Amino acid sequence: MATFGSWPTPITSELVVRAAAGLGGVSLHGDTVTWAEQRPEEGGRTQLVQRTGDGPAVDVLPAGVNARTAAHEYGGGAWWVAENTVWFVDWADQRLYTVTGQAAPEPVTPEPEVPRGDRWADGRVTTDGRWVLVVREHHPAGGGPAQVVNEIVVLDATGQLAPRVLVSGPDFVSDPRISPDGGRLCWLQWSHPDMPWDGTELCVADLRTTDTGPLVTNAAVVAGRPDTGPGGTGAGESVSEPRWADDGSLWFISDRSDWWNIYRWVPGVDGAEAVVTMDAEIGSPQWVFGQSSYAFLSEGRTVFSSARDGLGFLAIRLADGSVVDLDVPYTSFASIQAEGDRIVFVGASAVTEPSVVSVTVDAEGTITASEILRAPRDLGLSTEWFSRPEPISFPTSGGRTAHALFYPPTNPGVTAEPGELPPLLVFIHGGPTSAARPMLQLGTQYWTSRGFAVVDVNYGGSTGYGRAYRNQLRGQWGVVDVDDCEAAARWLGEQGHVDPTKLCIRGGSAGGYTTLAALAFRDTFAAGASHYGVADLEALATETHKFESRYLDGLIGPYPARRDLYVDRSPIHHVDGFNRPLIVLQGLEDEVVPPNQAEMIVDALRTKGVPVAYVAFEGEQHGFRQAANIRRALDSELSFYAQIFGFELPDAEHIAAVPVQNL
Repeated sequence: MATFGSWPTPITSELVVRAAAGLGGVSLHGDTVTWAEQRPEEGGRTQLVQRTGDGPAVDVLPAGVNARTAAHEYGGGAWWVAENTVWFVDWADQRLYTVTGQAAPEPVTPEPEVPRGDRWADGRVTTDGRWVLVVREHHPAGGGPAQVVNEIVVLDATGQLAPRVLVSGPDFVSDPRISPDGGRLCWLQWSHPDMPWDGTELCVADLRTTDTGPLVTNAAVVAGRPDTGPGGTGAGESVSEPRWADDGSLWFISDRSDWWNIYRWVPGVDGAEAVVTMDAEIGSPQWVFGQSSYAFLSEGRTVFSSARDGLGFLAIRLADGSVVDLDVPYTSFASIQAEGDRIVFVGASAVTEPSVVSVTVDAEGTITASEILRAPRDLGLSTEWFSRPEPISFPTSGGRTAHALFYPPTNPGVTAEPGELPPLLVFIHGGPTSAARPMLQLGTQYWTSRGFAVVDVNYGGSTGYGRAYRNQLRGQWGVVDVDDCEAAARWLGEQGHVDPTKLCIRGGSAGGYTTLAALAFRDTFAAGASHYGVADLEALATETHKFESRYLDGLIGPYPARRDLYVDRSPIHHVDGFNRPLIVLQGLEDEVVPPNQAEMIVDALRTKGVPVAYVAFEGEQHGFRQAANIRRALDSELSFYAQIFGFELPDAEHIAAVPVQNL
């Protein structure tokens, strides 16, 4: 028997990062599959890996090269493949490069006037290989977010001609896609104060080739609409992931029915028709470029992933419009690609980390072959060690129902003390327009195997439950999210699952803000952990990068017109409400939530005499990527809880005690 929190476990911070690789985008061309691996043990860099046929998987980029774009700060779409050539953005200088085989990378774009001032993403190569249509985010010298320009430009694939602008005017553009016959171009566009999940426009234009590259004419909006009114009213249409089918029709995801479902637009026909409709979310919020939730197979079939009740599913729409679920052992899917009868994707489950998976299907959607191209790590652990997520729904404020994934404490080698209940960690995802992912994450099992219960809350405003649920956070950030996290913790306590005196709350980015708000304005939680969280909403509104610089208009209200709300909901202005211990973890190169916000709240708590710990990380941006820092963050937070609740750590000799002031 052992006290909750002190259970011995092989799931240490060292195991969390050992040989870990976050799997990103996947590309399928013929019998060659390319994927991205973020490697914490290599400084968090992203390597590209290729496998052709039955051959071995080989690294594409030289040591030290990092395929990552800083466009929108969150990146995505940093690489693509055309024929035998890989195009990628190098994190160091943000220039676009090509690499073929084992040759050294060659730069395609010129050096910008400002270091890293031109950031590239989401490119596509014309069928003749001569031109590249790509998103460019230009940062002028001395300019702030208002001076950043996002455009679609055409590049000469040989690098001889200067980039030329094709689409300009909207605040943001993405997804330039060329029709199969080369005669049309589509793209997405939106402008402040909308975020892409509020309202986007899908545009189509004629594409004409000249000696200096393609030109666009006759541009028109074929789907989507901006949100309306100051701060938005929820009346927009969010369109994402446009794809040209071989027959010249244009497919896309839209939430016009409340759920993100799939639609099709045919040139010359007014409007668009629904091709996949269900009370489930197909697709996800466009935080990054290059997402792929569906793909075309042969014989008029389409494979797609969806989310319902907090879990993911994979299915095929057959040519007759019927939908067949695929029998695969995964609950989370990303980067769906297809060609012929073959589907490639990143899949994970409650007991397996992400893998790159290939399956072959017949005409009826039955799987005839399956292969794991990039296996998850061999953790050397029985699945008995893994806590499985249990989707739960619970009552919350305003007569609403909120949702979460609950992970009970799980450890096959320990029996709990009789009558004792576990402490609870309330996990809050970032965004806040995002969702908890139903997959094996050792960062969660690190806690559950030690005797903590975890609840990963999909509060009102999260994705996966339709637009109406997503819109619950409009004007209510710092209210609805806090209500729902409180409700989840209290409900679990009332149901006898957790100790109601040991409720803790933790989160990163937007989740860090919710953590700070819960501690400043409520008294439910005994302690909290803010990972690069927002303490001053006003500072965030005035200092953050272009992509999110008007995000708070919809979440709180227009600034500065509703400055009163920004002050009222900023934890930094309500330090008198803090009386529970807090640990703050912050990257010192964070451009999304600058370090001064963390330091303001820590200084205020030090002065007030509230127990507080502060851990800062050199070389980290918004989120921790380096193995040593990921380990230090986990172990510091565990040490913090051990000191607050007074339990012993079974591996204390391997965990440096984090200094807690005012304890």
